Amino acid sequence: MADVLHVTGEVLISEHESVPELWVIDGVVSFTPPTSGDVETVSGFVLPGFVDAHCHVGLDAHGAVDDATSEAQAVADRDAGTLLIRDAGSPADTRWIDERDDLPKIIRAGRHIARTKRYIRNFAHEVEPEQLVSRVRAEARAGDGWVKLVGDWIDRGVGDLAPCWPREVLVEAIAAAHEEGARVTAHCFGEESLADFAAAGTDCIEHATGLVPETISTFAERGIAIVPTLVNIETFPQIAAPAADKFPDYARHMLQLHERRFETIAAAHDAGVPIYVGTDAGGSLPHGLVAQEMELLVRAGFSTQEALAAGTWSSRTWLGRPAIAEGEDADLVVLAEDPREDVRACGTPEHVILRGRRVGGR
Repeated sequence: MADVLHVTGEVLISEHESVPELWVIDGVVSFTPPTSGDVETVSGFVLPGFVDAHCHVGLDAHGAVDDATSEAQAVADRDAGTLLIRDAGSPADTRWIDERDDLPKIIRAGRHIARTKRYIRNFAHEVEPEQLVSRVRAEARAGDGWVKLVGDWIDRGVGDLAPCWPREVLVEAIAAAHEEGARVTAHCFGEESLADFAAAGTDCIEHATGLVPETISTFAERGIAIVPTLVNIETFPQIAAPAADKFPDYARHMLQLHERRFETIAAAHDAGVPIYVGTDAGGSLPHGLVAQEMELLVRAGFSTQEALAAGTWSSRTWLGRPAIAEGEDADLVVLAEDPREDVRACGTPEHVILRGRRVGGR
């Protein structure tokens, strides 16, 4: 392996700025050429490593998985160019991944926190409202600056989506997370839970399919981010179908949310709600779908530049991680085609460079 990697072509260091080259020296980015050493050159359109801001390493449809499966999930994400993950809840201990230079960097939200018997079995800490604050504090300390709540789920007594928590309890719980130095996000499909979480001071919402003009306005005013996971929302018809006979209101509601998904995200985008790329990989979805999520954001009305930013520069800023900058780890994706012309170019990286080492690509 050469001492220095020379990366040429068009290096997209921000949404609106590019340079013709950089060097990778001792694993970090330099914009100054080295004075010595063997040099190897790769060329193309260069982006910061992609961000999947809603991903579950260590989780499948049945709960926690073993380390070998977690590793395979992380490798699938890495090979697709995802080099920074916000793990939005996992029952598995994946801290060992932090010791691996060849696996993506992970920002963890601890384990999901759900209402008793109101979420997928084996995924979450299941608690009642009076236990929520203490559980939030525990997960805030266990994670990397995030806590993940399950905000709504089917209530079999109601026969439809319903909020899991009283609003006054959410206010106290979110305040507790903030006291612990953590931000809060929540799984929310329906309309009602979104208003409750906004009123309680949440930082982010996952999915957010139930946004309506009033909550869109509130989210925009308060800077509440959303991670739509449109690749997951595509599966709503399959989720609804088995429930149609027993819970027709729920099935109908899920289909309505699915039908207006692009309209909902477009309205939020137009209002200025911060929106980031996330796939909901893990659980029932495969890993490595970040390019597909960018494509779906374009279908929802984003420009290609905006979709790229949502999965690279702006999402890294939101998560407090660098993009392409002097002296920072060289976490790069090199593409053969210009993704600003067609975001689908992100789906076939020529080179994936993590911490300055080529770890994947065609």
